[in-house]
Order: sequence, then C-alpha cells, then structure tokens
Amino acid sequence: MLQIYNTLSRSKQVFKPIEPGKVKMYVCGMTVYDFCHIGHARVMIVFDMVVRWLRASGYEVVYVRNITDIDDKIINRAVENGEPISALTQRFIDAMHGDSDELGLMHPDHEPRATDYIAQMQGIIGRLIEKELAYQGEDGDVNFAVRLFPEYGRLSGKSLDELNAGERVAVGGGKRDPLDFVLWKSAKAEEPADTRWQSPWGEGRPGWHIECSAMSCDLLGEHFDIHGGGADLQFPHHENEIAQSEGALYGQDHNASDAPFVNYWMHNGHIRVNEEKMSKSLGNFFLIRDVLKNFDPEVLRFFMLRAHYRSPINYSDAQLDEARSGLVRLYTALAQVPINSNPLDPHSSWVKRFTDAMNDDFNTPEAVAALFDLASEVNRAQGEEKVELAGTLKGLAGILNFLQCDPTMFLQAGSRGGEAGLSAAVIEEQIAARVSAKQAKDFAKADLIRKTLLEQGVVLEDKPGGLTEWRRS
Repeated sequence: MLQIYNTLSRSKQVFKPIEPGKVKMYVCGMTVYDFCHIGHARVMIVFDMVVRWLRASGYEVVYVRNITDIDDKIINRAVENGEPISALTQRFIDAMHGDSDELGLMHPDHEPRATDYIAQMQGIIGRLIEKELAYQGEDGDVNFAVRLFPEYGRLSGKSLDELNAGERVAVGGGKRDPLDFVLWKSAKAEEPADTRWQSPWGEGRPGWHIECSAMSCDLLGEHFDIHGGGADLQFPHHENEIAQSEGALYGQDHNASDAPFVNYWMHNGHIRVNEEKMSKSLGNFFLIRDVLKNFDPEVLRFFMLRAHYRSPINYSDAQLDEARSGLVRLYTALAQVPINSNPLDPHSSWVKRFTDAMNDDFNTPEAVAALFDLASEVNRAQGEEKVELAGTLKGLAGILNFLQCDPTMFLQAGSRGGEAGLSAAVIEEQIAARVSAKQAKDFAKADLIRKTLLEQGVVLEDKPGGLTEWRRS
C-alpha cells in the first residue's frame, strides 16, 4: 500500500486517488530563459521515478509538467539579446528536451506553455474579482487579497503575522496590503509588444503564480491527486496556487471541509554544492549538458535516486564518481549472465523488499540497497538460480530506469570527457600480450601488464577457460 509524504499534512498518508486506478499529477516545470541545471535535473528525474512507480503499480497516470514561457527573466533576457520572446523560449525549450532525452526520461503526457493559457488565466482572475478576493490597484496591476483567504499559510505553515512581505516581494504602489501578490501585471510602455495581451484590466501579462493554476485546472480539473515541485516552490508559489485556485472555486467562505485543490503535495529537496544551496547568485550551479560531457546519463540518474527525494543532496564530481562505482558493481553482476525476460515474480522476497521500499514514500535508497544485496546474491549463485536472480535484478532496476544498457558496453565505456584513456583495441592487444607471456611462463611480465593497465584505469578479470574480461575502473 503506497504511502506518500504530504507536505500539506506534514505526514505520510496512504495514497487514495480521487478516481480508483487513475492518477492525475502536475509538476511545476522550467522557466525557459537559459539552459537547464542539475537542480532542474533533480525535479525531472524524481518525478519521472514517481510516474514510473505509479505505472508499475498498475495506475493509469496523466502526467503534466508545464513550461513557463513568459515572465520577467524571460523578457529581460530577450531584450538583452534583441530577439523575440518566442525565439528565445523555443531555443531553450528545444535544449530542455535535448537534456531530458539524453537523461533517458519519459516525456510528460502534457507539456502546456503558459502563453497558450492566457484566456484561462483571465477567467480565474475574473472569478476572483467577482468573489472580491482580487482587485485592480491604482497602478493597473490586479492583485490577490491574501488576508481575505482564511486558509492562507496552510501549506507552508506560515501565519499571516509571521510573514514579512518586504523580504519576498516588492510592494507596489497599487497594493492594499504588502502581503498581496500580483495576478495580472499591467504593461509598461518600455516593454516589447510581444510581452502583452489584451484583458478586461488593460494590456498586460499574467503573474507567475496564476499560470500554474490555469494550466493544471484546465488539464486535470479543479481537484486532482498530486502536485509536485522543488522545495523552494512550497512558499510562496504553491501557497499562492492554493489560495487563487480554491479562492476562485469557493470564494471567501472557503473552509477546511471543502475539497482541496490538490490532495497530495510533494516537494523534492535542494541540490547543495559544498554544503551551500546551489544558486545562480552564488555562481555554484552546473548545467546538465556540462555534467553529461563527463558522466554517463545513467550515473547522474543513479546519483539523484540513491538519495531520498525529499533529502537535500550534495553535488560534486567525487559523488558522481562514487555513483558510477555503484553502477559498475551492479552491472558487473549482470555481465556474462544470460538474462531471462520473464515477468517479475510478485512472491519473490526481493520483489517484496523492493516494493515495500518504493511504497514507503518512494524510498529509493532502500530500493537501491535491495539491488546491491541482490547483486551480491547473483554473484554467489550458479546455474539457473543465477539466471533467475539476474533477471530479477534487471527487472527491478528497470523500474527505476537503471541497468538497461549492455553490461559489457557500460563497463568498458568508462567516464565521459577528459582524457579518453586507452582505446579498446590497445587494451585487447595488451591482454593478448599478457596471455602470450603466461603461456611462455613469464609471469613477471604478465603481472606487469595487469599492473600497468590497472594504473591506467583498466581492471582485468580472469575467467574459467582462460578468458580475460576487462572493464574501466
């Protein structure tokens, strides 16, 4: 029975979908004004894992991840570049798709762009104004009246008295209260023509928070199962999503007994670099495309999922090297073993252990630990038992999108980038020279060849029948 840690309740809860057997999930996606970094990679990898497990558990999943293609950062970058908004955003959408494909991730079922949902955003804003939860200020902006929504702060655990609006948002002259947030931004004279739309409140563009409410409600309905995103979005973005979505539905009379906008809120932990939160302001962020120049995509996925999705993780090349070593250990167990393609046996103790881990709030560290223990059993087993266990290992790992490459190819590929090291042809020549030395009983030379190869990152493993296999360390 699947349990999910719900940020809204601050506890694990048994997962009960609104419609039996079906799951509707929305994840906040990228703002496309630059290339994706590894913080984005974590969101993509984590919720790719969640969808894979839900589907493996028999659920029919509708997975929506949006694209924010209009906001201040996008406008500023386009103006700096002297190019249209659409040209800038399409370039980085294409780059994002390239990163996702190289990481081996599934495409969302729907990937809505904010600029295609302006009418829906205006519809929600209009309803909020009708219910007197929103107003147009003297500066032309339309704002949400936070103090009129009684449930505000429930997701983040913040009370209105605790909030210091001056630290989180610039207070404009048109706001009645510093806590209020913008729903529709009035167009400024200096802004390009392609950054504004007609509305009942004059030309302008949507605020960031209203975008996700419009896209999620249009595609999934006003009440759906799971909403995900990074921990940094919990406040104010997701808090504001709840306020405007439930406010538009219920008005000021909203109370705790009404059906919530979302049943389960999931947030993945931050990426840290040298124990500091990764951020562009600190200059310690890493682009996905740069990381993948030096490391296989599966290594990055493994690095992300060997930690629990809610935990912060510390990024470094050393951590990725360690992740690769873990994958080498798992692939080594599969090397030279014929893999059966039989369905996983639900009565297997290994399948049960893996399933119990994943059903415990997607506990991938425990699931990966089960894979390592199973790999050890594969190494010890013989004959049909070895084949069966190896098939179980590959099948379970496949749910997490691991161990699907040819083991020999992975083990001999080594890390990407840097010095290529010895070519496969040179290594094979050295192995043949070592075989000749052993046949001539020149064991000192044979040992020297092994040692020299090891120093160059190549591990030799002698097998029965005089065969020698090799892999990169």
